[in-house]
Amino acid sequence: MSYQKLIIIGNLGRDPEMRYMPDGTPVTNISVATSRRWNSADGSKNEETTWFRVTLWRRDAENAAQYLKKGSKVLVEGRLTPDKATGGPKIWTRQDGTAGANYEVTAEKITYLSSKTGEGGAESVVEEPAVSYGEEEVIPF
Repeated sequence: MSYQKLIIIGNLGRDPEMRYMPDGTPVTNISVATSRRWNSADGSKNEETTWFRVTLWRRDAENAAQYLKKGSKVLVEGRLTPDKATGGPKIWTRQDGTAGANYEVTAEKITYLSSKTGEGGAESVVEEPAVSYGEEEVIPF
């Protein structure tokens, strides 16, 4: 038996897109950006952004479509879904001719770390319990 689990924390790059399967099952796609920042040996600052296309099903799909918006911070637990043609990420060409890649994720669990309120557009942080790994507590953001 083999198993994989991917955990990402990032922000939605656009509003959720919800649709229904022919049997009526709700499905929502969200685009989540994660960023990594570091300083090079010469002191220059660098940043790398990785995009994940996340698919949510059933109740999670309905809730995401209702409560999430572009910019919302989420924690997603799921599994990578490889591109059937390549077995890896989905490769595409940007308008400027450079290569891009999307990593497809099927969500098993999603946690909302922030949300945009409808009134005044102010951002509020949702209080989440710390995630426990062994005996240490780690706050997931």
